[in-house]
Parts: sequence; structure tokens; C-alpha cells
Amino acid sequence: MKAMTFLLAILITGSACQSQQKKQQPMTNAPANPYYSRTDTEKLHITNAEWKKVLPPELYAVAREAATERPFTGKYWDADTKGTYYCAVCGNALFRSDAKFASSCGWPSFFEPVRAASVIYREDNSYGMHRTEVLCGRCESHLGHIFDDGPPPTHKRFCMNSVSLDFEPER
Repeated sequence: MKAMTFLLAILITGSACQSQQKKQQPMTNAPANPYYSRTDTEKLHITNAEWKKVLPPELYAVAREAATERPFTGKYWDADTKGTYYCAVCGNALFRSDAKFASSCGWPSFFEPVRAASVIYREDNSYGMHRTEVLCGRCESHLGHIFDDGPPPTHKRFCMNSVSLDFEPER
């Protein structure tokens, strides 16, 4: 009987510890992103207030407020796995790994998008520089900038923020 009582006490204590551990895990208030699709290419017209509800703060800052990751810190800047890169905000196909190259700039760099409509461009004169901003063609989220110092055949360098990208490896 003492053994049963002891075993029961251990089970109750273990259960209480698990409950305590669950309470200590951070909870997110952001719902799943209902606008994310890797198959839908229809243009999205979502307010920043709505995006703020469904995106993680770091992604929101870069994608919707044009913040920039520090160089050499993003998860894809030196990745060389074969696959496809998608917009982390809406799932739009952006770049294939065979268009990725090592540019030494500290951000993932590509010489061409998956298709012309994958990205759009906007003039950017912020910080006293004249650059061309690259936005997702579906949701108009900030991805990075494009420069004319890339490799052939396009001689373009799409310098992107890793946080703005999702990646699916080839199978």
C-alpha cells in the first residue's frame, strides 16, 4: 500500500511539474497567417494593421517597415541547399537556389527571380542613398534591394533579407 501511495505521489508531482513547464513556455498571440499560400498568385491588399496581427515582430519590421537584418546573421546568407525560396509573408515563389550566388555582402543574393511577376521594384532614396527596393509581387512586402553588380547572365544582385524568405529544399 505504501508503494502504491508513493507511486501515486510521484505521478501527481510529475504531472504538476509538466503543468508548470507548460505554463513557462512562451505563448504567442499571433494567429496563423491566413494569407500564406504557395499556390495562390492573386495580388493581396492587406493593411499593415492586419499584417501586424499575423506576422512575427522581426518579420513585420523587415517586411512591412523596410528594416534590414544585420549582414552575416540571416539563416540563408551562406546556404547552398538546392530548392526554392518563397516570400515569408505570403508564400509567393521568389527565387530558385540555382540563381543564388556567394556575393560576400552578408545577405542571400540571387541573379534572377523565379518569374518576372515574382517581384516588383520601387525607388528608394532613404539614408541618403539612391537604390532600388525589391518587393514581393504578391503582397508588396520588403525583401531587400537590387544592384547592377551581379554575375552573368543578368549582372543583377538581388540582395535579400533572410527573414523575408522561406525555403523549401528539393526532394
